[in-house]
Amino acid sequence: MTPARCRQTADRNNPHVRHNRRLVPRLFPVRPKYVLYFLVSVIVDHWIFQIPVPLALAVVATLAYVLGRRTKPSEDDVGVQSRRELRRAQSVAHELEKIAWVVRRNLAKHHASLNKFKQRVSQLSSQQHEAAWKELCQEAEEMLKPTLQLSMQIANAYDELRQQTNHLMTFTEVRTDPLTGVSNRRALDDTLVSQFAMATRYESKFSLVIYDIDHFKRVNDQQGHLQGDRILQNVARLLDESVRETDIVVRYGGEEFVVVMPETNLEGACVFGERMRAKIEEELPVTVSGGVAAALDGDTAESLLARADAALYSAKTAGRNCIFRHDGEHIESVAEEAPAVQV
Repeated sequence: MTPARCRQTADRNNPHVRHNRRLVPRLFPVRPKYVLYFLVSVIVDHWIFQIPVPLALAVVATLAYVLGRRTKPSEDDVGVQSRRELRRAQSVAHELEKIAWVVRRNLAKHHASLNKFKQRVSQLSSQQHEAAWKELCQEAEEMLKPTLQLSMQIANAYDELRQQTNHLMTFTEVRTDPLTGVSNRRALDDTLVSQFAMATRYESKFSLVIYDIDHFKRVNDQQGHLQGDRILQNVARLLDESVRETDIVVRYGGEEFVVVMPETNLEGACVFGERMRAKIEEELPVTVSGGVAAALDGDTAESLLARADAALYSAKTAGRNCIFRHDGEHIESVAEEAPAVQV
């Protein structure tokens, strides 16, 4: 047996070495732990540096602490995100409370009309002449109006509840992107279904913008995927901190993000799109291009996203780091001096 094999056999039989190995996984709560595991294994099994095991573990623990400090999100960032999530939750709770109050009021009003109708039916049922039956038909017609009105109010409340349900579900992991913490593609699909239902019933407007990080592949190739992940997280953070509580931020693809803006027309969405482009350029080491589109009559989720994507493509071909809009007929830059492109 070689000397190295003898040392390995002796280490396996040494309870202190086994104990130290069991302690190693507790020292590394961050991703670089696999590298550190390897270093500890080499130090313990092969004695490359010929130093005592406790000292070697102390050195590795120090390295783990330093790397952990570098990768751990700051408490300020966590606090800001928590406060925003709390505001969103409070907004959803307020809207649900308002919907419940409206439903209770409408049901109470209809209940009073129903009791009055029942009393009139009881009075007229004891009368057999033709005038009583005509009066009964008139009472039934009058009762029909508040009944139809209540059904419409309940349908409206259903749509509003569905929208708030979508907001609530963004707090669950099923609808959240694990890397960035914003909503995922499934949440986007449900949000668009809800927004189109609201637009059809109330003729309300909504818009969206698709952002794409410029030269993101170059970031991954030159700086590594860990830096690429940080860029994605920071872009998502800036978007999430800048939108309203009713807006939805979605990680749409690898380096693409979508912001859905209820009750926002195309002009308002363009203002937001350009403001966020400038903010990202100012605060992060990357730039973004964007495409803006507003929902039109006859639109579907696919057609709306296709228009925004076409505007994004125009922004990319125009040199990147700019925002283009699609109004249904033309694609043009948000910058006033850019010429429109017929589509």
